[in-house]
Amino acid sequence: METREVHYRAYRPRPFTKEERPHTTILFGGLTWKHERLIQGSLERMGYKAQPLPNIERVDLDIGKEYIDVGACCPTTFTAGNLARTLISIKEKEGEEAVKNNYLFVTVGACGPCRFGQYHESYERVLEGLNLRDFRLFLLDLLQMEQSAPGGGLEINMPLTFGLIYAMFLGDLITDMEYATRPYEVREGQTDRVVKESIELLYERLKNRPIKGKKLDSLLWHVFTDYFVKALKKVKSLWDEVEVDRLRVKPKVKITGEFWLQTHEGDGNYNIKRWLEREGAEVIPPPIAVWMDYLINMELFKLEDAKGFVKKYYLKKSAVGAIAYLYRFVYNRLRKALNNIPNPLPDQRQLKELARPYFYYRLTGGEGHMLIGKALYAYKRKQAHMICELSPYGCLPNTMSIGAMAKVLGDYPDLLYAPIEIKGDAEVHAYSRCQMILTEAKRRAREEFESVLERTGLTVEDIRDFEEKHPELRKATYRVPHYGYAGTASNYVMHVAKLMGRV
Repeated sequence: METREVHYRAYRPRPFTKEERPHTTILFGGLTWKHERLIQGSLERMGYKAQPLPNIERVDLDIGKEYIDVGACCPTTFTAGNLARTLISIKEKEGEEAVKNNYLFVTVGACGPCRFGQYHESYERVLEGLNLRDFRLFLLDLLQMEQSAPGGGLEINMPLTFGLIYAMFLGDLITDMEYATRPYEVREGQTDRVVKESIELLYERLKNRPIKGKKLDSLLWHVFTDYFVKALKKVKSLWDEVEVDRLRVKPKVKITGEFWLQTHEGDGNYNIKRWLEREGAEVIPPPIAVWMDYLINMELFKLEDAKGFVKKYYLKKSAVGAIAYLYRFVYNRLRKALNNIPNPLPDQRQLKELARPYFYYRLTGGEGHMLIGKALYAYKRKQAHMICELSPYGCLPNTMSIGAMAKVLGDYPDLLYAPIEIKGDAEVHAYSRCQMILTEAKRRAREEFESVLERTGLTVEDIRDFEEKHPELRKATYRVPHYGYAGTASNYVMHVAKLMGRV
Protein backbone atom coordinates (compact mmCIF):
# COMPACT_ATOMS: atom_id res chain seq x y z
CA MET A 1 0.00 0.00 0.00
CA GLU A 2 1.42 3.32 -1.04
CA THR A 3 1.70 5.94 1.73
CA ARG A 4 1.65 9.65 1.19
CA GLU A 5 3.91 11.90 3.22
CA VAL A 6 2.05 14.85 4.74
CA HIS A 7 4.03 17.99 5.42
CA TYR A 8 3.12 20.65 7.94
CA ARG A 9 1.72 23.77 6.32
CA ALA A 10 1.78 26.99 8.33
CA TYR A 11 -1.46 28.96 8.30
CA ARG A 12 -1.34 31.89 5.92
CA PRO A 13 -4.59 33.74 5.29
CA ARG A 14 -5.22 34.72 1.72
CA PRO A 15 -5.47 38.41 0.86
CA PHE A 16 -8.42 40.58 1.83
CA THR A 17 -8.90 43.30 -0.77
CA LYS A 18 -10.67 46.66 -0.74
CA GLU A 19 -13.01 45.33 -3.40
CA GLU A 20 -14.19 42.65 -0.97
CA ARG A 21 -15.20 45.08 1.78
CA PRO A 22 -18.86 45.52 0.72
CA HIS A 23 -19.64 41.81 0.99
CA THR A 24 -17.17 40.69 3.71
CA THR A 25 -18.10 40.83 7.40
CA ILE A 26 -15.38 41.30 9.99
CA LEU A 27 -16.03 39.11 13.03
CA PHE A 28 -14.49 40.08 16.38
CA GLY A 29 -15.05 39.56 20.09
CA GLY A 30 -13.50 39.08 23.53
CA LEU A 31 -14.78 42.20 25.32
CA THR A 32 -18.09 43.24 26.89
CA TRP A 33 -21.16 43.63 24.66
CA LYS A 34 -20.93 47.39 25.32
CA HIS A 35 -17.40 47.75 24.02
CA GLU A 36 -18.11 45.46 21.09
CA ARG A 37 -21.17 47.44 20.00
CA LEU A 38 -19.14 50.65 20.03
CA ILE A 39 -16.26 49.00 18.16
CA GLN A 40 -18.82 47.89 15.59
CA GLY A 41 -19.86 51.51 15.09
CA SER A 42 -16.23 52.59 14.67
CA LEU A 43 -15.58 49.92 12.05
CA GLU A 44 -18.79 50.66 10.15
CA ARG A 45 -17.83 54.33 9.94
CA MET A 46 -14.66 53.29 8.11
CA GLY A 47 -16.67 51.37 5.53
CA TYR A 48 -16.39 47.87 7.00
CA LYS A 49 -19.15 45.40 7.67
CA ALA A 50 -18.63 44.28 11.27
CA GLN A 51 -20.31 41.81 13.59
CA PRO A 52 -19.39 40.92 17.18
CA LEU A 53 -19.35 37.25 18.11
CA PRO A 54 -22.33 36.17 20.24
CA ASN A 55 -22.08 36.40 24.02
CA ILE A 56 -19.96 33.71 25.64
CA GLU A 57 -21.98 30.77 26.96
CA ARG A 58 -21.08 27.73 29.03
CA VAL A 59 -21.37 25.53 25.94
CA ASP A 60 -18.43 27.39 24.37
CA LEU A 61 -16.11 25.80 26.94
CA ASP A 62 -17.17 22.30 25.85
CA ILE A 63 -16.92 23.17 22.15
CA GLY A 64 -13.48 24.70 22.66
CA LYS A 65 -12.21 21.54 24.37
CA GLU A 66 -13.12 19.58 21.25
CA TYR A 67 -10.81 21.59 19.02
CA ILE A 68 -7.85 22.90 21.03
CA ASP A 69 -5.34 21.69 23.60
CA VAL A 70 -7.17 20.49 26.72
CA GLY A 71 -4.46 22.14 28.80
CA ALA A 72 -5.28 25.61 27.49
CA CYS A 73 -6.52 28.19 29.99
CA CYS A 74 -10.26 28.76 30.13
CA PRO A 75 -10.21 32.21 28.40
CA THR A 76 -8.54 30.60 25.38
CA THR A 77 -10.93 27.65 25.46
CA PHE A 78 -14.02 29.83 25.84
CA THR A 79 -13.07 32.22 23.04
CA ALA A 80 -11.96 29.41 20.72
CA GLY A 81 -15.24 27.60 21.36
CA ASN A 82 -17.16 30.82 20.79
CA LEU A 83 -15.47 31.27 17.41
CA ALA A 84 -16.15 27.62 16.51
CA ARG A 85 -19.83 27.92 17.47
CA THR A 86 -20.16 31.05 15.35
CA LEU A 87 -18.53 29.51 12.28
CA ILE A 88 -20.62 26.34 12.61
CA SER A 89 -23.79 28.44 12.77
CA ILE A 90 -22.83 30.50 9.70
CA LYS A 91 -21.88 27.33 7.82
CA GLU A 92 -25.25 25.73 8.57
CA LYS A 93 -27.21 28.83 7.56
CA GLU A 94 -25.20 30.14 4.60
CA GLY A 95 -22.93 27.32 3.50
CA GLU A 96 -19.20 26.65 3.63
CA GLU A 97 -18.31 28.93 0.74
CA ALA A 98 -20.00 31.87 2.46
CA VAL A 99 -17.90 31.28 5.58
CA LYS A 100 -14.70 31.31 3.54
CA ASN A 101 -15.51 34.22 1.26
CA ASN A 102 -17.91 36.49 3.11
CA TYR A 103 -16.43 36.49 6.61
CA LEU A 104 -13.09 36.94 8.34
CA PHE A 105 -12.00 37.13 11.97
CA VAL A 106 -9.76 39.74 13.56
CA THR A 107 -8.29 39.16 17.01
CA VAL A 108 -5.52 40.61 19.13
CA GLY A 109 -2.38 39.04 20.47
CA ALA A 110 1.02 39.73 21.94
CA CYS A 111 4.22 37.98 22.80
CA GLY A 112 4.70 36.62 26.29
CA PRO A 113 4.04 33.78 28.72
CA CYS A 114 0.28 33.94 28.59
CA ARG A 115 -2.61 33.14 26.29
CA PHE A 116 -2.05 36.26 24.17
CA GLY A 117 1.06 34.60 22.80
CA GLN A 118 -0.94 31.50 21.81
CA TYR A 119 -4.18 33.01 20.62
CA HIS A 120 -3.75 32.47 16.94
CA GLU A 121 -2.39 28.95 17.42
CA SER A 122 -5.57 27.89 19.18
CA TYR A 123 -7.80 29.55 16.62
CA GLU A 124 -5.90 27.88 13.80
CA ARG A 125 -6.64 24.53 15.46
CA VAL A 126 -10.32 25.46 15.36
CA LEU A 127 -10.11 26.12 11.62
CA GLU A 128 -8.38 22.77 11.09
CA GLY A 129 -10.98 20.95 13.13
CA LEU A 130 -13.80 22.54 11.16
CA ASN A 131 -12.04 21.97 7.84
CA LEU A 132 -12.09 25.72 7.27
CA ARG A 133 -8.42 26.52 6.72
CA ASP A 134 -9.44 28.85 3.90
CA PHE A 135 -11.31 31.01 6.40
CA ARG A 136 -9.30 34.18 7.03
CA LEU A 137 -7.99 35.01 10.49
CA PHE A 138 -5.83 38.08 11.09
CA LEU A 139 -3.86 38.86 14.22
CA LEU A 140 -3.69 42.47 15.39
CA ASP A 141 -0.61 43.17 17.47
CA LEU A 142 -1.38 46.50 19.14
CA LEU A 143 -1.43 48.99 16.24
CA GLN A 144 0.12 46.88 13.53
CA MET A 145 -0.94 43.80 11.66
CA GLU A 146 1.38 40.89 12.46
CA GLN A 147 -0.21 39.09 9.54
CA SER A 148 -0.18 41.91 7.04
CA ALA A 149 -3.53 41.18 5.40
CA PRO A 150 -2.22 41.68 1.88
CA GLY A 151 -4.57 43.35 -0.52
CA GLY A 152 -5.33 46.43 1.54
CA GLY A 153 -8.74 45.33 2.72
CA LEU A 154 -7.79 46.03 6.33
CA GLU A 155 -6.26 49.47 6.67
CA ILE A 156 -4.89 50.42 10.08
CA ASN A 157 -4.86 54.22 9.92
CA MET A 158 -5.31 57.16 12.29
CA PRO A 159 -9.12 57.55 11.97
CA LEU A 160 -9.70 53.84 12.59
CA THR A 161 -7.24 53.71 15.49
CA PHE A 162 -8.79 56.70 17.22
CA GLY A 163 -12.27 55.37 16.59
CA LEU A 164 -11.34 52.14 18.37
CA ILE A 165 -9.72 54.05 21.25
CA TYR A 166 -12.85 56.14 21.71
CA ALA A 167 -14.98 52.99 21.60
CA MET A 168 -12.84 51.58 24.40
CA PHE A 169 -12.99 54.80 26.45
CA LEU A 170 -16.74 55.23 26.07
CA GLY A 171 -17.41 51.58 26.87
CA ASP A 172 -15.30 51.87 30.03
CA LEU A 173 -17.09 55.03 31.19
CA ILE A 174 -20.57 53.60 30.71
CA THR A 175 -19.49 50.40 32.49
CA ASP A 176 -18.24 52.44 35.44
CA MET A 177 -21.55 54.31 35.57
CA GLU A 178 -23.41 51.03 35.43
CA TYR A 179 -21.63 49.36 38.34
CA ALA A 180 -21.64 52.50 40.48
CA THR A 181 -25.39 52.89 40.00
CA ARG A 182 -27.10 49.49 39.79
CA PRO A 183 -26.54 48.42 43.45
CA TYR A 184 -28.31 51.61 44.59
CA GLU A 185 -31.08 52.00 41.98
CA VAL A 186 -34.52 52.58 43.43
CA ARG A 187 -36.41 51.14 40.45
CA GLU A 188 -35.00 47.72 39.63
CA GLY A 189 -33.87 47.30 36.04
CA GLN A 190 -33.66 51.02 35.29
CA THR A 191 -29.85 51.02 35.19
CA ASP A 192 -29.71 48.21 32.64
CA ARG A 193 -32.23 50.02 30.42
CA VAL A 194 -30.24 53.27 30.56
CA VAL A 195 -27.01 51.40 29.79
CA LYS A 196 -28.57 50.03 26.60
CA GLU A 197 -29.91 53.46 25.62
CA SER A 198 -26.51 55.06 26.30
CA ILE A 199 -24.61 52.51 24.23
CA GLU A 200 -26.99 52.87 21.28
CA LEU A 201 -26.67 56.66 21.38
CA LEU A 202 -22.87 56.42 21.41
CA TYR A 203 -22.91 53.72 18.71
CA GLU A 204 -24.73 56.15 16.40
CA ARG A 205 -22.24 58.90 17.23
CA LEU A 206 -19.27 56.66 16.44
CA LYS A 207 -20.90 55.37 13.28
CA ASN A 208 -21.50 58.91 12.01
CA ARG A 209 -18.43 60.73 13.34
CA PRO A 210 -16.54 63.08 11.00
CA ILE A 211 -13.31 61.91 9.38
CA LYS A 212 -10.74 64.69 9.50
CA GLY A 213 -7.86 63.59 7.30
CA LYS A 214 -5.65 60.56 7.87
CA LYS A 215 -2.71 61.76 9.97
CA LEU A 216 -2.06 65.04 11.79
CA ASP A 217 -5.50 66.52 11.06
CA SER A 218 -7.14 63.37 12.36
CA LEU A 219 -4.91 63.32 15.45
CA LEU A 220 -5.69 66.92 16.38
CA TRP A 221 -9.42 66.54 15.78
CA HIS A 222 -9.75 63.38 17.87
CA VAL A 223 -7.71 64.82 20.74
CA PHE A 224 -9.44 68.21 21.00
CA THR A 225 -12.91 67.68 19.54
CA ASP A 226 -16.06 68.28 21.61
CA TYR A 227 -17.96 65.80 19.47
CA PHE A 228 -17.82 62.96 22.01
CA VAL A 229 -18.06 65.28 25.02
CA LYS A 230 -21.40 66.58 23.68
CA ALA A 231 -22.55 62.99 23.09
CA LEU A 232 -21.74 62.10 26.71
CA LYS A 233 -23.64 65.14 27.96
CA LYS A 234 -26.71 63.70 26.22
CA VAL A 235 -25.92 60.37 27.85
CA LYS A 236 -25.71 62.14 31.21
CA SER A 237 -29.27 63.40 30.75
CA LEU A 238 -30.40 59.77 30.54
CA TRP A 239 -28.61 58.92 33.78
CA ASP A 240 -30.09 62.01 35.48
CA GLU A 241 -33.40 60.16 35.52
CA VAL A 242 -32.06 57.23 37.55
CA GLU A 243 -32.89 57.58 41.25
CA VAL A 244 -30.48 55.98 43.72
CA ASP A 245 -30.42 55.27 47.44
CA ARG A 246 -26.83 55.64 48.61
CA LEU A 247 -27.71 54.82 52.22
CA ARG A 248 -27.66 51.12 51.34
CA VAL A 249 -24.54 49.82 53.08
CA LYS A 250 -22.54 47.70 50.67
CA PRO A 251 -18.93 46.54 50.62
CA LYS A 252 -16.95 47.66 47.58
CA VAL A 253 -15.13 44.89 45.71
CA LYS A 254 -12.30 45.76 43.34
CA ILE A 255 -12.00 43.29 40.45
CA THR A 256 -8.50 42.52 39.15
CA GLY A 257 -6.90 39.58 37.38
CA GLU A 258 -6.22 38.22 33.93
CA PHE A 259 -7.37 40.66 31.26
CA TRP A 260 -10.20 38.65 29.71
CA LEU A 261 -11.55 37.21 32.96
CA GLN A 262 -11.65 40.54 34.76
CA THR A 263 -13.27 42.28 31.77
CA HIS A 264 -15.77 39.57 30.82
CA GLU A 265 -19.42 39.71 31.83
CA GLY A 266 -20.95 36.28 31.46
CA ASP A 267 -20.51 32.54 31.85
CA GLY A 268 -16.75 32.72 31.22
CA ASN A 269 -16.11 34.03 34.75
CA TYR A 270 -19.24 32.59 36.38
CA ASN A 271 -21.03 35.95 36.03
CA ILE A 272 -19.18 36.81 39.21
CA LYS A 273 -19.80 40.55 39.00
CA ARG A 274 -23.58 40.08 38.94
CA TRP A 275 -23.24 37.40 41.63
CA LEU A 276 -21.36 39.84 43.87
CA GLU A 277 -24.11 42.42 43.36
CA ARG A 278 -26.79 39.86 44.28
CA GLU A 279 -24.78 39.09 47.41
CA GLY A 280 -25.00 42.72 48.44
CA ALA A 281 -21.73 44.19 47.10
CA GLU A 282 -20.79 47.12 44.88
CA VAL A 283 -18.33 46.08 42.19
CA ILE A 284 -15.51 48.25 40.84
CA PRO A 285 -14.91 46.98 37.28
CA PRO A 286 -11.48 47.18 35.62
CA PRO A 287 -11.37 49.68 32.73
CA ILE A 288 -9.81 48.35 29.53
CA ALA A 289 -8.16 51.77 29.21
CA VAL A 290 -5.88 50.90 32.14
CA TRP A 291 -4.30 48.12 30.08
CA MET A 292 -3.43 50.43 27.19
CA ASP A 293 -2.16 53.03 29.64
CA TYR A 294 0.07 50.33 31.13
CA LEU A 295 1.49 49.40 27.71
CA ILE A 296 2.25 53.04 26.84
CA ASN A 297 3.96 53.67 30.17
CA MET A 298 5.95 50.45 29.96
CA GLU A 299 7.54 51.81 26.80
CA LEU A 300 8.41 54.93 28.76
CA PHE A 301 9.89 52.90 31.63
CA LYS A 302 11.98 50.82 29.20
CA LEU A 303 13.40 53.99 27.68
CA GLU A 304 14.31 55.31 31.11
CA ASP A 305 16.04 52.04 32.01
CA ALA A 306 18.20 52.27 28.88
CA LYS A 307 18.88 56.00 29.10
CA GLY A 308 22.61 55.76 28.45
CA PHE A 309 22.19 53.49 25.43
CA VAL A 310 19.31 55.00 23.46
CA LYS A 311 20.03 57.40 20.62
CA LYS A 312 17.96 60.59 20.76
CA TYR A 313 16.81 59.55 24.22
CA TYR A 314 15.19 62.84 25.21
CA LEU A 315 13.35 63.12 21.90
CA LYS A 316 11.97 59.59 22.15
CA LYS A 317 11.06 60.00 25.82
CA SER A 318 9.26 63.25 25.05
CA ALA A 319 7.32 61.59 22.24
CA VAL A 320 6.17 58.65 24.36
CA GLY A 321 5.49 60.95 27.30
CA ALA A 322 3.32 63.14 25.08
CA ILE A 323 1.30 60.09 23.98
CA ALA A 324 0.82 59.06 27.62
CA TYR A 325 -0.28 62.59 28.55
CA LEU A 326 -2.74 62.97 25.66
CA TYR A 327 -4.19 59.53 26.37
CA ARG A 328 -5.14 60.52 29.92
CA PHE A 329 -6.13 64.03 28.81
CA VAL A 330 -8.79 62.66 26.46
CA TYR A 331 -10.03 60.13 29.03
CA ASN A 332 -10.40 62.79 31.71
CA ARG A 333 -12.29 65.12 29.35
CA LEU A 334 -14.80 62.37 28.77
CA ARG A 335 -15.04 61.61 32.51
CA LYS A 336 -15.82 65.24 33.20
CA ALA A 337 -18.80 65.11 30.83
CA LEU A 338 -20.28 62.50 33.17
CA ASN A 339 -19.61 64.68 36.22
CA ASN A 340 -16.48 62.65 37.02
CA ILE A 341 -18.58 59.76 38.30
CA PRO A 342 -16.44 57.11 36.50
CA ASN A 343 -13.20 56.33 38.29
CA PRO A 344 -9.99 58.03 37.10
CA LEU A 345 -7.19 55.94 35.66
CA PRO A 346 -4.62 54.98 38.30
CA ASP A 347 -1.18 56.55 38.07
CA GLN A 348 1.09 53.97 36.41
CA ARG A 349 4.23 55.19 38.20
CA GLN A 350 2.50 54.79 41.52
CA LEU A 351 1.40 51.27 40.59
CA LYS A 352 4.98 50.44 39.66
CA GLU A 353 6.40 51.83 42.90
CA LEU A 354 3.76 50.13 45.06
CA ALA A 355 4.53 46.79 43.43
CA ARG A 356 8.32 47.25 43.38
CA PRO A 357 9.08 45.47 46.71
CA TYR A 358 7.06 42.45 45.62
CA PHE A 359 7.15 42.12 41.82
CA TYR A 360 9.73 43.17 39.23
CA TYR A 361 7.99 45.46 36.81
CA ARG A 362 9.88 44.13 33.77
CA LEU A 363 8.17 40.75 34.19
CA THR A 364 5.51 41.67 31.69
CA GLY A 365 3.48 38.48 31.21
CA GLY A 366 -0.24 39.08 31.70
CA GLU A 367 -0.81 42.28 33.65
CA GLY A 368 2.62 42.08 35.20
CA HIS A 369 3.15 44.20 38.28
CA MET A 370 -0.27 45.86 37.93
CA LEU A 371 -2.01 43.03 39.78
CA ILE A 372 0.05 43.82 42.87
CA GLY A 373 0.02 47.57 42.30
CA LYS A 374 -3.75 47.84 41.80
CA ALA A 375 -4.48 45.83 44.95
CA LEU A 376 -2.25 48.07 47.08
CA TYR A 377 -3.49 51.20 45.30
CA ALA A 378 -7.10 50.42 46.17
CA TYR A 379 -6.21 49.36 49.72
CA LYS A 380 -4.06 52.36 50.62
CA ARG A 381 -6.46 54.87 49.08
CA LYS A 382 -9.50 53.32 50.76
CA GLN A 383 -11.17 52.68 47.42
CA ALA A 384 -12.42 49.19 48.22
CA HIS A 385 -13.06 46.87 51.14
CA MET A 386 -11.91 43.81 49.23
CA ILE A 387 -9.86 42.73 46.22
CA CYS A 388 -11.10 39.87 44.04
CA GLU A 389 -8.47 38.58 41.60
CA LEU A 390 -9.76 36.36 38.79
CA SER A 391 -7.17 33.97 37.42
CA PRO A 392 -7.39 31.19 34.83
CA TYR A 393 -6.56 27.84 36.38
CA GLY A 394 -2.85 27.19 35.86
CA CYS A 395 -2.12 30.67 34.44
CA LEU A 396 1.62 31.35 34.72
CA PRO A 397 1.50 35.17 35.08
CA ASN A 398 -1.30 35.05 37.63
CA THR A 399 0.35 32.24 39.58
CA MET A 400 3.33 34.57 39.97
CA SER A 401 1.19 37.48 41.15
CA ILE A 402 -0.76 35.33 43.61
CA GLY A 403 2.55 34.10 45.01
CA ALA A 404 3.78 37.67 45.40
CA MET A 405 0.54 38.62 47.15
CA ALA A 406 1.46 36.21 49.97
CA LYS A 407 4.23 38.64 50.96
CA VAL A 408 1.89 41.62 50.49
CA LEU A 409 -0.64 40.06 52.87
CA GLY A 410 2.16 39.46 55.36
CA ASP A 411 2.94 43.19 55.30
CA TYR A 412 -0.71 44.28 55.15
CA PRO A 413 -2.73 41.69 57.09
CA ASP A 414 -5.88 43.86 56.98
CA LEU A 415 -6.03 43.69 53.17
CA LEU A 416 -8.96 41.49 52.15
CA TYR A 417 -7.87 39.47 49.14
CA ALA A 418 -9.80 36.73 47.35
CA PRO A 419 -7.79 34.96 44.60
CA ILE A 420 -10.25 32.99 42.49
CA GLU A 421 -8.91 30.41 40.04
CA ILE A 422 -11.42 29.85 37.25
CA LYS A 423 -11.68 26.67 35.21
CA GLY A 424 -15.02 27.51 33.64
CA ASP A 425 -17.02 24.70 35.24
CA ALA A 426 -16.52 25.01 39.01
CA GLU A 427 -18.53 28.07 40.01
CA VAL A 428 -19.61 26.66 43.39
CA HIS A 429 -15.99 26.53 44.52
CA ALA A 430 -15.38 30.09 43.31
CA TYR A 431 -18.51 31.46 44.96
CA SER A 432 -17.82 29.78 48.29
CA ARG A 433 -14.21 30.99 48.34
CA CYS A 434 -15.28 34.54 47.52
CA GLN A 435 -18.16 34.43 50.01
CA MET A 436 -15.80 33.79 52.94
CA ILE A 437 -13.91 37.02 52.27
CA LEU A 438 -17.06 38.93 51.33
CA THR A 439 -18.61 38.19 54.72
CA GLU A 440 -15.75 40.02 56.44
CA ALA A 441 -15.97 42.87 53.90
CA LYS A 442 -19.67 43.29 54.73
CA ARG A 443 -18.87 43.50 58.43
CA ARG A 444 -16.22 46.15 57.84
CA ALA A 445 -18.55 48.17 55.60
CA ARG A 446 -21.24 48.17 58.30
CA GLU A 447 -18.76 49.14 61.04
CA GLU A 448 -17.39 51.93 58.84
CA PHE A 449 -20.91 53.24 58.23
CA GLU A 450 -21.87 53.19 61.91
CA SER A 451 -18.65 54.99 62.84
CA VAL A 452 -19.39 57.81 60.36
CA LEU A 453 -22.92 58.20 61.75
CA GLU A 454 -21.48 58.41 65.25
CA ARG A 455 -18.81 60.91 64.19
CA THR A 456 -21.32 63.19 62.47
CA GLY A 457 -24.08 62.76 65.03
CA LEU A 458 -26.55 62.02 62.25
CA THR A 459 -29.19 59.35 61.97
CA VAL A 460 -30.49 57.75 58.79
CA GLU A 461 -33.75 59.61 59.40
CA ASP A 462 -31.90 62.94 59.53
CA ILE A 463 -30.35 62.22 56.15
CA ARG A 464 -33.71 61.14 54.67
CA ASP A 465 -35.26 64.41 55.80
CA PHE A 466 -32.40 66.36 54.19
CA GLU A 467 -32.82 64.38 50.95
CA GLU A 468 -36.47 65.42 50.79
CA LYS A 469 -35.37 69.05 50.62
CA HIS A 470 -32.49 68.28 48.20
CA PRO A 471 -33.75 65.67 45.69
CA GLU A 472 -30.67 66.20 43.48
CA LEU A 473 -28.75 64.09 46.01
CA ARG A 474 -30.62 61.02 44.82
CA LYS A 475 -29.62 61.38 41.16
CA ALA A 476 -27.19 58.80 39.79
CA THR A 477 -25.18 61.67 38.29
CA TYR A 478 -24.71 63.46 41.62
CA ARG A 479 -21.05 63.13 42.52
CA VAL A 480 -20.20 62.25 46.11
CA PRO A 481 -16.59 63.20 46.98
CA HIS A 482 -14.25 60.70 48.58
CA TYR A 483 -13.63 61.45 52.26
CA GLY A 484 -11.26 58.62 53.02
CA TYR A 485 -13.84 55.86 53.43
CA ALA A 486 -14.12 52.80 51.22
CA GLY A 487 -17.90 52.54 51.23
CA THR A 488 -20.25 54.63 49.13
CA ALA A 489 -22.74 54.95 52.01
CA SER A 490 -20.04 56.16 54.42
CA ASN A 491 -18.77 58.84 52.05
CA TYR A 492 -22.36 59.88 51.36
CA VAL A 493 -23.13 60.38 55.07
CA MET A 494 -19.99 62.49 55.48
CA HIS A 495 -20.94 64.55 52.42
CA VAL A 496 -24.45 65.23 53.70
CA ALA A 497 -23.01 66.13 57.08
CA LYS A 498 -20.78 68.74 55.43
CA LEU A 499 -23.72 70.13 53.47
CA MET A 500 -25.67 70.39 56.73
CA GLY A 501 -22.73 72.07 58.49
CA ARG A 502 -22.41 69.24 61.01
CA VAL A 503 -18.66 68.69 60.49
